[in-house]
Amino acid sequence: MGEQAEERIYRVVKGGLNLIYPKVSFDGLEQLPQEAAIFVGNHSQAHGPLVGELRLPFPRKTWCAEEMMTRGEVAGYAYRDFWAWKPAWSHPFYKLLSHLIVPLAVILFNHAETIPVYRDSRILSTFRQTVKSLEAGTGVLIFPEYDRRRNHVLDDFQDSFIDVAKLFYRRTGKALAFVPVYICPALHRVCFGEAVRFDPAAPTDAERARIKEELIARITALAEALPRHRVVPYRPQPRKNWHYSRPEEARKP
Repeated sequence: MGEQAEERIYRVVKGGLNLIYPKVSFDGLEQLPQEAAIFVGNHSQAHGPLVGELRLPFPRKTWCAEEMMTRGEVAGYAYRDFWAWKPAWSHPFYKLLSHLIVPLAVILFNHAETIPVYRDSRILSTFRQTVKSLEAGTGVLIFPEYDRRRNHVLDDFQDSFIDVAKLFYRRTGKALAFVPVYICPALHRVCFGEAVRFDPAAPTDAERARIKEELIARITALAEALPRHRVVPYRPQPRKNWHYSRPEEARKP
């Protein structure tokens, strides 16, 4: 299939999603940094990437697992990431589905505003593309959660993405801002918190840990400040397992 045909398919699918995906309201836009920043949010299953692609009111690129952009890797990654938790009797169906989505996934994720994220030495390419985007005035959206529960709002964060700030500082002499983002599908809202700014004078490990902890705390606080709601988790799972934004209120009628 040619590049133009793939681009048309992407535009048609995006147009359809744009029609059916709910509109969202934004809190905290007024406090965003004036320069391009890295936006760090909760994945909220598919909602995070969809909000990024369809609804954010400013230019951005989104970090995307390169497995979802590579034909030979989509099926295995999609099954593990989306459907492995399903009942055992349904696994053959979802394994088949993971293969069926390969052509469309490759088209969509390669034509969306994405930066491929590699899990080996090619991560340097991810960092360079990220810095290039920031230098051009385009923000970068990252969902760093992984499979270890942190609190009632978030799974824990991988922290290697924070090292982009060192490369950005070397290239520009500027301290990069990391903006906490809470995506709340239940209330159709996206909340931006006060940015955490990189300190180039601080020791690398300490600064990585500080920024990670600040982002987790601020995203959690954004969720807790909203009316009580169920938080859409990182991984797909039964709704009965979803946590409340304020657990102490969960038992109240």
